[in-house]
Amino acid sequence: MSSDTVSNIQYRYKQITKRINIDYWNSTSETSHSLYVGSYGRGTEIWTSDIDIIVQLPYAIYEKYNNYSSNGQSALLQDVKTVLQKTYSTSHVKGDGQVIGIQFNDGINFEIVPSFINESGSYTYPDTNQGGTWKTTDPRKEISAMDIRNNATNKNLKRLCRMARAWKDKCNVPMSGVLIDTLAYKFINEWEHKDKSYVYYDYMSRDFFMFLKDIDETKLYWLAPGSNRYVWKDGNFQTKASKAYNLSLEAIEHETNDRPYSSKAKWREIYGTKFPV
Repeated sequence: MSSDTVSNIQYRYKQITKRINIDYWNSTSETSHSLYVGSYGRGTEIWTSDIDIIVQLPYAIYEKYNNYSSNGQSALLQDVKTVLQKTYSTSHVKGDGQVIGIQFNDGINFEIVPSFINESGSYTYPDTNQGGTWKTTDPRKEISAMDIRNNATNKNLKRLCRMARAWKDKCNVPMSGVLIDTLAYKFINEWEHKDKSYVYYDYMSRDFFMFLKDIDETKLYWLAPGSNRYVWKDGNFQTKASKAYNLSLEAIEHETNDRPYSSKAKWREIYGTKFPV
């Protein structure tokens, strides 16, 4: 992401946080009681269409809506939406019934999850489906696990996750961001060149696609790093991984035989124009 895009995200994050703090915490802080989560929080995002943040509310708010006779979760989301509309009039509850969405004209979209922190550091958040329930998520453990392994692999983990997102977009691969991160996390721990740098990224691509294509198609889910929550697949990605693997072999063969233009063209069949630059 460009520095201007990151600055816009940070500014809006602070404004959203400040709005929540004014109405729920009697504070004007732009940083307290909020956390980047999702792909952006894990540092693996390359797009601006889905910036996820958690905003923490006081426990008294949980008690209020938990005492509703039916679907206090829906009433909570409506309340938070009304608060956010004081700053952003286009705020709306998303169709999945778990977040409030804010869409901006420049394509940067925020999804805000109101939540309550637990003693363990995890969060309880509302789900309005099926009459309303409370669910638990532990994004800090996921962020920490990704950071630790990224540092242990010369920052190759997060770069691989970003590259895989470019492949997902270019080739319409049925993989969620968290599934990409989960499988990249598993792969790179065993990869023999995990401590190397950019010169090995052709091999990293090749070997990651081989890892993906060889996964049993009957497997339905994996456990997310850190939190061990279930990460379900959206569909079989192995065929597209196999195609990408074959293209990577061609790209490497071109490079080995001093045909850099042809090599770059093959990589762009996989990654589009974002990589290689």
